[in-house]
Amino acid sequence: MKHAYVFPGQGSQFVGMGRDLYEKSAEAKALFDKADEILGFSITEIMFSGTADDLKQTKVTQPAVFLHSVALAKVMNIEPDAVAGHSLGEFSALVAAKALSFEDGLRLVAKRASAMQKCCESTPGGMAAILALEDEVVEKVCAEVEGVVVAANYNCPGQLVISGANEAVDEACARLKEAGARRALRLPVGGAFHSPLMEAARVELEQAIAEVEFHDPVCPIYQNVDAAPHSDAETIKQNLIAQLTSPVRWTQITRNMLADGVTAFTELGPGNVLQGLIKKVDADVECQSLAAL
Repeated sequence: MKHAYVFPGQGSQFVGMGRDLYEKSAEAKALFDKADEILGFSITEIMFSGTADDLKQTKVTQPAVFLHSVALAKVMNIEPDAVAGHSLGEFSALVAAKALSFEDGLRLVAKRASAMQKCCESTPGGMAAILALEDEVVEKVCAEVEGVVVAANYNCPGQLVISGANEAVDEACARLKEAGARRALRLPVGGAFHSPLMEAARVELEQAIAEVEFHDPVCPIYQNVDAAPHSDAETIKQNLIAQLTSPVRWTQITRNMLADGVTAFTELGPGNVLQGLIKKVDADVECQSLAAL
């Protein structure tokens, strides 16, 4: 039996996240306190007492989700056979697999959030969820649209998020509805994440990643860019650099993990989104979420 631990990305945050963890575990409290020190502001206070709008700020959301996930993994004292993370969650997975230190992981996540926010402001774009259409059809339609629009998040069969310049996304949505999509729903995000329009953010993050020491993980990490398991520190590093402008292949990651003998998944972090996506790939696989803490 192989047990995989998976880590959610941006969008899974909620007001009060991590408070019970902080109050019940000295280990978790130490991580939260360290995070406040590294970030230079009290992310703990925002997580526990801030509003939903406070938590939606990119510079808060990404470190908050990362912190919650890593603290859960620390308290659970996990020994994974495999790990993966959805977009931002890949950084949490790397820390859980001991490929990155908590401190370096948090600094990179903070840099990633800042770089993405700047990119959103300088290069406006958007994303849309396409429901009930084959991946190949979505890819084909995006390729035919003038302007930048690409498949960005392969979340589960029948749910693919596209990303790109606003006009191109709108045009793709219209064509995808004509092609038979049940819904083509614009998402409330301010940028074209996981598309070529994130190139400036990728360059900035690459410089930060180059300065950080990576280690071979204690177990394979299935990475977003190719959905394959990796155990070499340098390869992992290069894949992480490419992540911001490449699609999140979550459907493929789930299928590959199952094919490689994973029989149980535990989601570590706020929410239970990944649990639901995994069940869409295999309804019978054992899944649990530890989001309640």
